[in-house]
Amino acid sequence: MKVLHAAAEVFPLVKTGGLADVVGALPQALARAGADVRLVLPGLPAIVDAVLHQKTIVELGPLFGAGRVAVRLGTMPYSHVSAYVIDAPYLYRRGGGPYQASDGSEWADNLQRFALLGWMAAHLASGEIDPDWTPQLLHAHDWHAALACAYMAAHPGNTASSVFTVHNLAFQGLFPQQDFAQLGLPLRYMQSHGLEFHGQLSFMKAGLKYAQRVTTVSPTYAGEIATHEFGCGLDGVIRGRGAEVSGILNGVDGTVWDPAKDSSLSARYSAKDLAGKSRNKAALQKEMGLEVNAGAPLFGVVSRLSAQKGLDLVLAALPALLRQGAQLVLQGSGDPVLEAAFTAAAFAHPAKVAVRIGYDETFAHRLIAGSDVIIVPSRFEPCGLTQLYGLRYGTLPLVRRVGGLADTVVDASEAAVRDGLATGFSFDAATPAALESALLRAVQAHAQPELWRRLMVTAMAKDFSWEGAAQHYMTLYRGLTGPRQ
Repeated sequence: MKVLHAAAEVFPLVKTGGLADVVGALPQALARAGADVRLVLPGLPAIVDAVLHQKTIVELGPLFGAGRVAVRLGTMPYSHVSAYVIDAPYLYRRGGGPYQASDGSEWADNLQRFALLGWMAAHLASGEIDPDWTPQLLHAHDWHAALACAYMAAHPGNTASSVFTVHNLAFQGLFPQQDFAQLGLPLRYMQSHGLEFHGQLSFMKAGLKYAQRVTTVSPTYAGEIATHEFGCGLDGVIRGRGAEVSGILNGVDGTVWDPAKDSSLSARYSAKDLAGKSRNKAALQKEMGLEVNAGAPLFGVVSRLSAQKGLDLVLAALPALLRQGAQLVLQGSGDPVLEAAFTAAAFAHPAKVAVRIGYDETFAHRLIAGSDVIIVPSRFEPCGLTQLYGLRYGTLPLVRRVGGLADTVVDASEAAVRDGLATGFSFDAATPAALESALLRAVQAHAQPELWRRLMVTAMAKDFSWEGAAQHYMTLYRGLTGPRQ
């Protein structure tokens, strides 16, 4: 089965969140499951400069404001998955991030930049770009690639099937309605039953409306986005798709996240030999200037600092946590107000709170390995990967019971502990009081070494590998492609 994945990010070349991890790992797992998988990616500097053995497939004239566009086929470093790189220097060759300039402002030409990604993905799916390889199915990821589904639907000769995955419904790719003419789609696509969304143009809606199947990155989130609370104004569209919307839980790349082989750590360890876990904790405490104290429960946070991620709840609950003798180490960036507040907390409690603004992948490994608990108190969470990393590293997740967090963490209730199922701590209401209660339960459990060890071993035994997710996707693909598999 030939499958083309279209996305704006891929780990380890370009990453702003979990999308990159998925696009980096899922195609590899699908290839191991027998699929012939390729990627199509925008020619961002980090991608153009890293993809190996590139050869030009086609050169095209001006498209979406770009003076010249070339498509090159190469090989991803590390994974060796084949990748088409859309080389359009005018649209992609620039500093800053994939979506924003260095000052945090959205690129003014994002409509053209990601329309080109969708357009190219659709034409690759139709066999027009590379006559030597025509996919049976296009899998588009998030709003950046969603327009591919509309281009495919508008082309009556298209034979490829389409799947669209929502990684985070809150980011929708909204643009002025008057810019629709730049897309080259029939006018009927800019009606309420098409891409129109409250007087704007929505790329996300293109995927939700025109893909043959829609998936999300966890089963619970698939149900949540069909509700008013979590649907971000698109819940009616999602309910209208009915059973054509489903959730497949993300996995963890075991070659990247494995405490027994992780070269980032001060000491490697496993569920059978946990001695290295305490050495990582002491090393993290020392590195971050905290009191080196094995008995103090160390809570970690690796997150974008935003209201969605519930980090304001952590700030509100922090005084109560510190009164219990606990410590907090945080890495993240985002809302300047939250950055300043956490920095102030670290200044006020230098032996108990440490903060690193920004993101460093290697330090994230050390933080997760060295912490006792990883806090993920999100108001909504499509899947979440941080809690999965925590489970792998015996760092018990403390999560709000939403989305993928609800699907992956078993609360340490009396019954779950008795039955040997507990892997972390959960709470329901998005309030400081509810979070405080869960934090207190974690502190109390940490004070019982034998209980804590059992919880760690149970957590580390959970299998959230990409192999299982790949099999679910292969089943979905086969149902769409029929006898052409």
